[in-house]
Amino acid sequence: MAGKSQRKPEGRLAGKVAVITGGASGMGRATALRFLAEGASVVIGDMNEATAKETLGLVAKLGAGERAAFLRTNVADEDDVAALIEHALSEFGGLDVVFNNAGIGGALGSLLEIDVEDWDATCAVLLRGVFLGIKHGGRALKKLGRGGSIINTASVAGLSGGAGPACYSACKAGVINLSKAAALEFAPLRIRVNAICPGGILTPLLHRGREEQTKQRLERLQPWPAHGRGEHIANAALFLASDESEFVTGEAIVVDGGLTAAGPSLARHRPAPPSDDIAQHFDFVGLDWGSTGKAAVVRKLAPKG
Repeated sequence: MAGKSQRKPEGRLAGKVAVITGGASGMGRATALRFLAEGASVVIGDMNEATAKETLGLVAKLGAGERAAFLRTNVADEDDVAALIEHALSEFGGLDVVFNNAGIGGALGSLLEIDVEDWDATCAVLLRGVFLGIKHGGRALKKLGRGGSIINTASVAGLSGGAGPACYSACKAGVINLSKAAALEFAPLRIRVNAICPGGILTPLLHRGREEQTKQRLERLQPWPAHGRGEHIANAALFLASDESEFVTGEAIVVDGGLTAAGPSLARHRPAPPSDDIAQHFDFVGLDWGSTGKAAVVRKLAPKG
């Protein structure tokens, strides 16, 4: 095996190699730490080098530094995704799990106002990024010939048009459908493909520094009397990554504290505007780059009043 030396780990993922995009914070970080604790070797791909450094510090405290690696990755760039998969092969000598988790808030505002460039940038990360992870991860898994698991982060927003911003929701619906298509194609190769649909999860992508306020809002929205945490998604990903899920493929697993059962509507509800300016329903028009480290783009503020 090329790359890092390893002591033989123990756990539900002992000896497995996983790639996690968006693994430097939030749900991705929680999953990386859980996979490492369960014996996997993990390659983290992320745009944000500062949060990646923090994550690797947490990995070191676990005593799992020799089983972790980081590569700065833009999931919308095919060369970056191909390099990330190759990094897992060169560092740890194999690949068993690909978790296409990287995401952004994306294009925000009225559909009548969103810039096409913001729409395309959102789809590039949220949908093309998943396709590229499936493509290059699937190629590597096929070549290795031992099966594997591809996990894609979708959202409850992909199940309902009212549960998130329009572009984000459309992309997440696409992730669910793409996961099913890939599951059918890859089944003869014993490569499982599934999606996880998180509800409101208290991560930096969602709370933006307003952690307590966001926590209280989440707990009001859902039946379960506690907010969602990254660890809840990590637990679902662990099941899908492990051999325990060997007969589970083509599924969209909802992890939302009963939110969809209650009939979610995370979009802001306001009375009908006094004019025909639908943009008044939105705080601003622009692009939210999430926890990538890139500043949000504000193209137009909604009128007050």
